Amino acid sequence: MIELRRVGPEGFSRALHKVIDIYAAAMRPPADQLTGRAAIMRTHASYPGFTCLFAESAETGMVGFGYGFHGMPGQWWHDVVRRALAEHAGQEAAETWFDDAFEIAEIHIHPDHQNRGIGRRLMHVLCEGRPERTAVLSTHDQPTAARHLYHSLGFADLISGYAFPGGYEHYAIVGTTLPLPAATPNGH
Repeated sequence: MIELRRVGPEGFSRALHKVIDIYAAAMRPPADQLTGRAAIMRTHASYPGFTCLFAESAETGMVGFGYGFHGMPGQWWHDVVRRALAEHAGQEAAETWFDDAFEIAEIHIHPDHQNRGIGRRLMHVLCEGRPERTAVLSTHDQPTAARHLYHSLGFADLISGYAFPGGYEHYAIVGTTLPLPAATPNGH
């Protein structure tokens, strides 16, 4: 049985080594990027409205996590993506999606525990009761299980084929209005 446990910035920072282990198993980045990713995550925990969930098993401990925060000018992802959306779809679209947004920064499930509905539960509980009008995130611009999950939760593509400054991988920027549609009894 997987339980979801909400933690604040302090609990998140104390467990950052476990968070990075899950991130590394799920994303398989080059090892030399993990220190920088940990620093970015630590900074995220200081942002207004930060909330984090750990997905935990009594047998194996943490098997996944997800977190987000209130997006604001001055935050790197917020500024870069908002500017790209303004260029792509106009200033009004950028304002609609980013003036009052819950930015979901990370959702990762260890590969041994994927495809069991944990990510869907994390998304629903993370977004539940959020005061923001919209939720936005970036995901690989490929037909992945994660992208399918986001679309099934009502997220629509705002930009596709997007490469972050200095990057080469293509991402989709997706968004939805809050609250998310209620989960059905079978989890969909």
